Amino acid sequence: MRGMREKILRLALISLFAACACTSARAQAPPQPPEPNTPHEGAQQFANLGELKLQSGAVIHDFRIGYRTVGDLNATKSNAVLWPTWLGGTSRDLLAFVGPNNVVDSTKYFGILVDAIGDGITSSPSNKSSQPLMEFPQFTIRDMVESEYRLVTEVLHITHLHAVMGVSMGGMQTFEWAIAHPDFMDLAIPMAGSPQSTSFDKLLWTEQMAALELDPAWNNGDPKGTFTRGAALSSEIGSMNITSPAYRIAHTKPGEFDAFLADTTKDSLDAAAVTNQIRQRQAIIALDIPAEFGVTLEEAAKRVRAKMLVIVSPEDHMVNPAPAVQFANAIGAPIVTLDSACGHLASSCISVGPVVAQFLADPSSVHSTILRDPANP
Repeated sequence: MRGMREKILRLALISLFAACACTSARAQAPPQPPEPNTPHEGAQQFANLGELKLQSGAVIHDFRIGYRTVGDLNATKSNAVLWPTWLGGTSRDLLAFVGPNNVVDSTKYFGILVDAIGDGITSSPSNKSSQPLMEFPQFTIRDMVESEYRLVTEVLHITHLHAVMGVSMGGMQTFEWAIAHPDFMDLAIPMAGSPQSTSFDKLLWTEQMAALELDPAWNNGDPKGTFTRGAALSSEIGSMNITSPAYRIAHTKPGEFDAFLADTTKDSLDAAAVTNQIRQRQAIIALDIPAEFGVTLEEAAKRVRAKMLVIVSPEDHMVNPAPAVQFANAIGAPIVTLDSACGHLASSCISVGPVVAQFLADPSSVHSTILRDPANP
């Protein structure tokens, strides 16, 4: 089973763009759509890219990337929208946001939903028999982007994207895309993402990994069996950070705490899931786009040629919003600020779908604004 942190994020992000006044970050999600039968309906597809050389010089052999497409590519190949996955998420989770009259309207756009390295669908520690578990090399956010670039150019034969967009780790990939391939897209929409992990971010992800490594099943780096105590502690840390203190105080009364904690820590993880979690978290910890290019954050921002819309929450304790705000200010990009105690899950408590759809259609019509959560405690 996946860790509680991923479970909470999945449930909340399923309703990411729906108008809702959430009373809980674990609001009931609509049922997952059935697997469609054809690629045009968003069926799971795979592309074999051969060897994928990583920034470190290591290689993922026989690399396979998972993706789905929705809608039709127009004659000029100018309507493609790329959407990579968040931490622990899969392209199937993104199907809820694409389709007719949806955020990515499939009657207008060709949506490409991509499984990021390490999500268990694309080549990952959990599914690579020749490089299993911790033998799977460490990768970076940039490596995710380069694998996606190869998918788009070598497999789909697209030389320009209308937009790249993503949430959380997907937002980190969006920042990376906009700088690594600045002429490749018209628009970039990072949501709850960052161009640079802060020391606070690094502390969170490091502590979650340390918790997992304290479990006896870690077996000195050769994980075997089921993680229980380590998984529970990692879930506690994630739960403490995914929303704000004000949210937790308002939604868990002191007398309800024991039941809340029991629910938070009830899940276990197998070794495959743990190694996926660790490798993706290591990629997030290493994220530092300015250092990667040897420039300041402001100088990195000025390399962007796409029009950018940045969506942040000041109460985000999981992906600190300061670097994203600084980045946006450096180039005068509009910022949508989500005023919500839901923190990292603010976009599950405030509808941002309409403004994203508006930006995709007419970026000049979208300006900096504050969206307030009517359910703020």
